[in-house]
Amino acid sequence: MTTTAVARPSLSLGRMRDLALVPAIVVLLIVGALIDPVFLSRANLVNVLQQQTELSLLVLAETLILIGGRFDLSLESTVGLAPALGVALVIPAASNGIGTEWSDALAVPICLLVGLAVGAVNGLLILRFGLSAFIVTLGMLIELRGLQIGITGGQNLFELPPSVLYLGNATWLGLPLSIWLCAAIFAVGIAVLGWFRHGRAVYAIGGNADAARAAGIRTDRVMWIVFMVAGVLAALAGLLMTGRLGSVAAAQGSGMIFQVFAAAVIGGVSMNGGKGTLFGALCGVLMLGLINNILTLAGVSAQWIQAVYGLIILVALVLARLTTGKAQDS
Repeated sequence: MTTTAVARPSLSLGRMRDLALVPAIVVLLIVGALIDPVFLSRANLVNVLQQQTELSLLVLAETLILIGGRFDLSLESTVGLAPALGVALVIPAASNGIGTEWSDALAVPICLLVGLAVGAVNGLLILRFGLSAFIVTLGMLIELRGLQIGITGGQNLFELPPSVLYLGNATWLGLPLSIWLCAAIFAVGIAVLGWFRHGRAVYAIGGNADAARAAGIRTDRVMWIVFMVAGVLAALAGLLMTGRLGSVAAAQGSGMIFQVFAAAVIGGVSMNGGKGTLFGALCGVLMLGLINNILTLAGVSAQWIQAVYGLIILVALVLARLTTGKAQDS
């Protein structure tokens, strides 16, 4: 009874911090409209949302891991390798495929299974062998990137299977399918973390793993599942990106991890575990997308965007310090 009474105010405070990002998004919408009237057009806003779908899935995946007190640097490489392998196994050798020419229907399942396998291996090495999450996922990032280059020969893969193209280009009720998928996945994630026992267990593990273990939570099992779910989400993000762009780029996903952490920090997700919500993380993704679009419409050089992202992270940390009155953990 005592634990429940303490948890509810904390959760309410977290939701209040999430809602604080909504006015910031409204301000960005106003600023964008003042800079260029095209900004508020339906076509532009839908384009912004669709371009952020892949990043939003990665942020969702990373947020789940961060709440559990861990992190994963290899997600961006999964975005590249998973669809690369799925596509290479089904397209002919003349199109830079491996030459196996499996059925086109297997491309999507193979991609998702690759993501699942990567998450499972990460979880095994980190949880069972007690290795550093930083070293393991950094090594996995490099390994996956190397495998992608080896499989594709460093070339883009074209002639994609219809199922992959459908995921990236289909439209349902006037909106891209990718937007509907992301909305549904976030809704499920928010519900699981907020109202289901296994979701609340992730918060407990991130807050105090020893206490969670003493309370009967199978901490390693829960986090292993989280790593595997994150891998599948990263693979799905790769599928959406591949379908939208019409090819698997040789360096697909490279550098996305920086945007992932930027969105998570802006959204109020703690780097030390136990704090943060998927709604806040989603707001962070939307803010990055709007800022990027505003800078583009304003004619700001793309070389400055990374600098702006870094500044945003620092400002978000300062604001969190001022609004919560708590010092940031080291």
